[in-house]
Amino acid sequence: MNCEVCNLKELDVEHFEMREVLIYCILHTIVFHRALGLVRPRDVDSEIFEITYVQCGVAEVEKKIEEKIDQFISWVEKHPNKKSQICLSFYEVKNKQATWFTNKVERLYWEQWHINLNVAQHPKVHSNKSHHSKVVVGTGENTMEERSVRQAALEASLHEVLFQIIKFVNEKKDHIPPIPNLEGVSFPYEITIPSSSDSSFGMDMFKRMLQTGHPTMLS
Repeated sequence: MNCEVCNLKELDVEHFEMREVLIYCILHTIVFHRALGLVRPRDVDSEIFEITYVQCGVAEVEKKIEEKIDQFISWVEKHPNKKSQICLSFYEVKNKQATWFTNKVERLYWEQWHINLNVAQHPKVHSNKSHHSKVVVGTGENTMEERSVRQAALEASLHEVLFQIIKFVNEKKDHIPPIPNLEGVSFPYEITIPSSSDSSFGMDMFKRMLQTGHPTMLS
């Protein structure tokens, strides 16, 4: 099976912007465009940026994304000022004949999205678990004017990423497998974040690269 990979433009974000950028602007946009079944889409206005995005309106999807972003934010707090990547993968599950060393279920990855972030840490910027974030403006170099310019640049870059997503889903269609059902998101998916160590995450991503276009047995 052919697995298409979309490597999204890297975004420079501050800690308090991560949740809004990841959950509401990127992950939900991708999942919505790959939700080929029956969903109840709803428009949502970003609370930080002048951007409107669409959610599937599926509670399960929102919960899964929230949980993964919580894990990612925890990882970032333990690894400050490091570039990081989140991988959103779509796959289909196939039943195969069991052998003595594997069971009969395998994942066939057919599309992967790499979300690239460079998270800058600032001691006077705070975030809570909800999408209602507070920003405390610092002094000296961190002036309100500089922050306004930086956020405008991020918003422009985020628009580019959203257009990159839309362009990809409109151009890349031949690799999509038959729709498994007519309700919900239709295709199973997984969100991979950096693990407790950079090396293990790198190894995990390397394994996924090797899996591209090849089946993966599930235990």
